[in-house]
Amino acid sequence: MNTLTEQQLATLKDWMAQRKSRLLDEIREVLARSGNAHHAQQVSEVGSMGDEAAARLFRDISEAEVLRDLGEVRDIAAAEQRIADGRYGLCTDCGELVSFERLKAYPSAKRCMPCQQRREKTRAPSPYTGH
Repeated sequence: MNTLTEQQLATLKDWMAQRKSRLLDEIREVLARSGNAHHAQQVSEVGSMGDEAAARLFRDISEAEVLRDLGEVRDIAAAEQRIADGRYGLCTDCGELVSFERLKAYPSAKRCMPCQQRREKTRAPSPYTGH
């Protein structure tokens, strides 16, 4: 079981609910804008190559924004499930407590700092291979 106080847990749950709501609003906004991007692409087909490239770039950026936001929404939903299961605040790798300071900075964190750092080191791309 975690050692978060009820107040700490309530604060983190509130932050996650607000953040998830903002992210979902942003996703809806980007998707609505991308409807306009389709029209911009049609216009660019009769315009210059620069206009077409700009429309493609906008579409790619919009897709990247949505994917990033969806990933964060999934992380928050997983944290909410860990709360419901009574596992929130416990590292999913080692089972140790995730510090409140870490959770304040990143409420959907599922790993303690040592396990997160280890994961980043083992999953980081090599600067020598380009992967």
